Amino acid sequence: MADIIDGRAIARELDKKTKAEVEALVAEGHPAPGLTVILVGDDPASEVYVRRKMAACEAVGIRSSEHRLPASTSQNALLTLIARLNADPEVHGILCQVPLPDHIDARQVLRSIAPEKDVDGFHPVNVGRLSTGTGGIVPCTPLGIMKLIGTVIDDLTGVNVVVIGKSNIVGKPVANLLLDAEATVTVTHIYTEGLAEICRQADVIVAAAGAPRLVRGHWVKDGAVLIDVGITRTKDEDGKTKLVGDIAFDEVQHAKAVTPVPGGVGPMTIACLLSNTVQAARAALNANTDVSNDYADAPARSMFTASGSTPN
Repeated sequence: MADIIDGRAIARELDKKTKAEVEALVAEGHPAPGLTVILVGDDPASEVYVRRKMAACEAVGIRSSEHRLPASTSQNALLTLIARLNADPEVHGILCQVPLPDHIDARQVLRSIAPEKDVDGFHPVNVGRLSTGTGGIVPCTPLGIMKLIGTVIDDLTGVNVVVIGKSNIVGKPVANLLLDAEATVTVTHIYTEGLAEICRQADVIVAAAGAPRLVRGHWVKDGAVLIDVGITRTKDEDGKTKLVGDIAFDEVQHAKAVTPVPGGVGPMTIACLLSNTVQAARAALNANTDVSNDYADAPARSMFTASGSTPN
């Protein structure tokens, strides 16, 4: 029977650490870190995500604010707002919720957020620094994945990891983080020939293809560690809606450990967003201090020995 990697419990531990860091900043006489979320339009899923992020901020003591804009908002108006937030010293993190209306260029919007306030880690500067191992803010989901793996595997040196998915949000950045941790990484996707056989060789599989139940039981060798990033809404035989991951959970009980859907990667993404915001606030106190975290620029061989002993 595979062990369940409880993302909710691990996220709570990280939140405790984040809350302690917020309290330390305030005790030093600094304002609490501030996160501003921009929501354009009324996408229902985005509404839910924003509410969760605001509640999570309150729980750890981060000051949060929202800018809710109508779907008709022009791109220039949105860029003007972001420029104002970039210049506001009380705003340490800026998050523009996607998707954006079709008339707005999401890439230009993300590029307009100051890299040091880009707590999502999507700005080209942060992407470039991650790919070259020179610090910067790490995207929240890949960072959360690394922390989840670190609770099971202390040292990734030489470990065979297969990443399924090549997105800029998950697949590519998590591959870079794994390489920095000295893992042997194979990046694949749904069109990769012989994908099942490639997966059967893996010690760790990170499934982030957005393809429900793609990874079947016969794809997984005994004792593998499985991280399921996918989440798709489907209907069961009774017509009830349920969430399904990229891994056929019921078929992989011969694995060493697996993340559930929901309750695995998702809670870690929000917890890492809060952690990134605090790191950005700390860095803002000194213009010469880089914004980074456990996996941004630490020596690769020490990353997991330093942080893997306890969930954080």
